[in-house]
Amino acid sequence: MLHPSEFQVNEAWIVFRLNEAPISTETDGDFNVIALMDAASCFILGAEFVPVTSAEPSAMEAKRLIKCGKSHKQQLPKTLYIPENQAADILCTEAERNGIVVVRVPEEQLLVFIGEAREGLKDHMGGGSVQ
Repeated sequence: MLHPSEFQVNEAWIVFRLNEAPISTETDGDFNVIALMDAASCFILGAEFVPVTSAEPSAMEAKRLIKCGKSHKQQLPKTLYIPENQAADILCTEAERNGIVVVRVPEEQLLVFIGEAREGLKDHMGGGSVQ
């Protein structure tokens, strides 16, 4: 089982869907929030709102996530962890293009990292609807 204490800051990042249920907006429809987190600090480095009609983040969204993550320490991690059940082929390609090793793991192994962030969003959204 992975744990934040195993990592140094910016050694590894995690990409995951932050919301459990789609976030609804009146004007733009439903979205999933794809977050990028540092594995050591559990700090969210960036996030992209991806329409639920898209299977995964687009190439532009993937580039923005990685660029946003890099902007914090002016470096990229060695490893990017992504849940096995998350569609992320484009993001994997972009990470590998930047020299980042992509590791797909069962989402359960990432819950120690991402659980609190998901709970925080859920509490903040109060049901997942944005007006």
